[in-house]
Amino acid sequence: MTEWIDAAREGSLAPGEHRVIAIDGTEVALFNIDGDYFAIQDACSHDGTEIASGQLAGCEIVCPRHGARFCLKTGKVLSPPAYEDIATYPVRVSAGRIEIGTEPEN
Repeated sequence: MTEWIDAAREGSLAPGEHRVIAIDGTEVALFNIDGDYFAIQDACSHDGTEIASGQLAGCEIVCPRHGARFCLKTGKVLSPPAYEDIATYPVRVSAGRIEIGTEPEN
């Protein structure tokens, strides 16, 4: 059963902003994309570098180191040099708090 971690107050992340939270020793990046929240493991599958500081393009993030692209909704890799997807985490809003599930969805 998924446990939920309190990540932020609803409304504390403006669209396009992110926050990194440690969940069981894994860095997870929470993003606000036009009012929808998505969480991904904060590590590019190409070389393990953090990805949260990368450029956003809609629901895609571009790795700041080598330019690999990933879908924030699904974690799917969209362009090389990465070829493996990254983990996504469930997100919910409950009682005005944004929560991230502790178990990856993929």
